[in-house]
Amino acid sequence: MDDMRFRLRIFLAITIGVMAIGVLGLMYTEGLGLGEALYFSIVTLTTVGYGDISPHTAMGRFLAVVMILAGVGAFMGVVANVTEMLLSRREQDIRSGKTHMVTSIFFSELGNELLRLCAASDVNPGQLEKFVGVDGKWGKDEFRTLRRSLLGHDFKVDMSKIDLPKARQMLRANSELLLRLLENPFMLENEKFSAVLLAVFHLRDELTHRPDLNDLPQSDLAHLAMDFSRVYTLLTEHWLGYVQYLAANYPYLYFMAVRSNPFCPGPVDVVVRG
Repeated sequence: MDDMRFRLRIFLAITIGVMAIGVLGLMYTEGLGLGEALYFSIVTLTTVGYGDISPHTAMGRFLAVVMILAGVGAFMGVVANVTEMLLSRREQDIRSGKTHMVTSIFFSELGNELLRLCAASDVNPGQLEKFVGVDGKWGKDEFRTLRRSLLGHDFKVDMSKIDLPKARQMLRANSELLLRLLENPFMLENEKFSAVLLAVFHLRDELTHRPDLNDLPQSDLAHLAMDFSRVYTLLTEHWLGYVQYLAANYPYLYFMAVRSNPFCPGPVDVVVRG
């Protein structure tokens, strides 16, 4: 998309430059008024060429040739790039919709539960009030502010508050779901969500390869704390983007996501924005 924007700017600059030279040159060489010179330049660049105005001097014909050779190509480049951008944007919207549909399944089946487990063991629970406040009245400004505040939160967990056997059982029960999501082509294209899945998979493996989770040495607990914190950070960031997308595109799914807010201990009363 950035390459298309860059090409569009180049073609626009050439088109405007050629048109400006053509208008000024025709006014000087052909004695045309501003309106007639602009009209002639536009019909020439757009390849319409009604023929009601034509240059009579050698210099005027030279300017017409310049506009045809340089300006028409540049104008066609503008049209082609605008069309490509529109088609690309539509394709991205379709892909984004399918990606968020799969994301919805992930959070419904596993993500919310895992995020709730992490949030309940946050070492700074008082800082989670900003996440608890997400409700049906939120708009772009509120989500933008909350996203900025993510940078200031330390996503660390208190391992003494986490039921490790329960976490292992939960992750094992959803192993097939995680595999299916990793196989999904839309998820592979989404680097951020792929990072979430890989972090969750790694946490599952770390818990699975420790037979006795009730009597772990401090070194193992410290290692698991880093794994939980990584999952906690990635899940929170992705959950926020997911909920914001629902708020803008699927209000009925958004209200359900707010009611099951993993940062709240119980169901949330949803208040609809007036």
